[in-house]
Amino acid sequence: MEFGKVLVFTGLFLVIIGLFINFVGKLPGDIYIKKENFVFYFPITTSVVLSVVLSLLLYIFSRFFR
Repeated sequence: MEFGKVLVFTGLFLVIIGLFINFVGKLPGDIYIKKENFVFYFPITTSVVLSVVLSLLLYIFSRFFR
């Protein structure tokens, strides 16, 4: 596969991930603590979901684009 096509697919993937994060926002399981002058947000569930999706995509790319 041509390098330009890989860049286009990568760009489209990043746009889809960005839209997912913007529209879904906080998933259940994300840690969110808000106090008077302190806010702590750790997106653990979002991180796990993104990790699984990226791992699957990289596996697919490695199998088909050798």
